[in-house]
Amino acid sequence: MPVKEHFFMDSPLGTLTLVHTDGVLSGIYMPSHLRGPEVETLGSRARSGFEIVVEQLQEYFDRRRTAFTFPSAATGTAFQQRIWELLRGIPYGETRTYMQLADAFGNRAAIRAVGLANGRNPISIVVPCHRVVGSDGSLTGYAGGLDRKRFLLELENAPMARQARLL
Repeated sequence: MPVKEHFFMDSPLGTLTLVHTDGVLSGIYMPSHLRGPEVETLGSRARSGFEIVVEQLQEYFDRRRTAFTFPSAATGTAFQQRIWELLRGIPYGETRTYMQLADAFGNRAAIRAVGLANGRNPISIVVPCHRVVGSDGSLTGYAGGLDRKRFLLELENAPMARQARLL
């Protein structure tokens, strides 16, 4: 049986809930996170074991880190795993559209499924689902809320975030 623990971290986005499964980061959830897990599934509250995750997230929020190096593992279907891997390939400060992700997956008709997989990403920020925007550059769907998505894109100085602000 996997061992789960959780830890609370203060951030510019509010208190983040970090989740480890067997010592590997398996979730980052924001306040009022859509489709977030039930509290009873987070495991016991930890007092330690999250130091490297907290340090790297703080560096990210301070604009001193553009990539994460700690191990993480999200639970999902094979399709979701493939989409989340594509998300990891979006560079810091850049965005992609849902259509571009569907094309990268190799099936443009899968655009809605790509959007659903993106929305089910349990490791927000680290698996950068916030870097996915609508075809017109609009900020669409984000489990943490569009204000947080805008904040993250502006933090990264992503070009479509600046464009979307003008809409």
